[in-house]
Amino acid sequence: MRPLFWVISAFFVVQTIFPLVRSARWWIRMSDFPRLQIASALAVLLVGYLALFGVTDRWDIIYLAAVVPALSLQLFRIFPYTRIAPKQVIEASSHRPENRVRVMVANVLMENRRSIDLLQVVRDVHPDLLLVVETDDWWHEKLESLDAVYPHRIKRPQDNYYGMELFSKLELEANDVRFLLSDKIPSIRTGVRLPSGVWIDFFGIHPRPPDPDHDSEGRDAEILLVAKEMRASKRAAIVAGDLNDVAWSHTTRLFQRMSGALDPRRGRGMFSTFHAGHLLLRWPLDHVFHDNLFTLVELKRLPNIGSDHFPVLVELQYEPKAEVEQEAPEADQSDHEEAREMIEEGREAVG
Repeated sequence: MRPLFWVISAFFVVQTIFPLVRSARWWIRMSDFPRLQIASALAVLLVGYLALFGVTDRWDIIYLAAVVPALSLQLFRIFPYTRIAPKQVIEASSHRPENRVRVMVANVLMENRRSIDLLQVVRDVHPDLLLVVETDDWWHEKLESLDAVYPHRIKRPQDNYYGMELFSKLELEANDVRFLLSDKIPSIRTGVRLPSGVWIDFFGIHPRPPDPDHDSEGRDAEILLVAKEMRASKRAAIVAGDLNDVAWSHTTRLFQRMSGALDPRRGRGMFSTFHAGHLLLRWPLDHVFHDNLFTLVELKRLPNIGSDHFPVLVELQYEPKAEVEQEAPEADQSDHEEAREMIEEGREAVG
């Protein structure tokens, strides 16, 4: 029985080591995602091993020396996304509806045909900004009923899983998508005017995930390009979308330092949005980040709409005085150099 424990545990230890490797290879980057699942497996294996065999010789000590640090690292990475961790975003201190914005992100899964379910969720939560990704012509047609409620819209349906549509009750500054790296993958940058008259910046993104056909250079570069734009913005800013990356990955943490963005999930839970069809294999892929001029009103994962993603809703309040209470992540010189290199690699990979 001992060799079986060693082999299975070794697999999860290796999966723990992979994210430490600064490589864009898809099979390495995929190990970023299931940290909770790997931690759970290592914990079960460790308890089972001690219960069955105890610590009686040097091989047992070697086993513990490999498994315990691996488990500790996994727990260290996921701890900020538990309810017992410190909150990165404070709650709104007052009721200022004129300075609030409700943002909903929904990856509909292009071949999904449960548009009625999505529309019902939209009616139930009435977001001010609705970002829908993976929209093709079929979804474009089914979502036209929202035009009556959302007078401001940016639409780019595509048949390659990267269609994107933004519906807004609030005035928008721009009215078209842009292409940061690839002419096949759109993104959005636009000003949004809050009811109070304050203009903020909104970024909507959906980069390509790492998979057997693509490593992560393009995804990482797009995320970091948006980070630099957010940091340079003269306005309060929000970044939302399916980033195809988890909150605790090296790239997303670098994004936060480069952009100064806060994550409202930290200290409140993972709010895992993918995979909606697999209870035991879920992690947070759909995100709403914002700078420290916003406080949190509401954060929730929304009901299943037939997609492989759950939608997510975040309501924020523009509250400039919160800047004093919320420390924005800061990038150092090595972060800037790494981000520059990753952006260059992404451009080369896509180009």
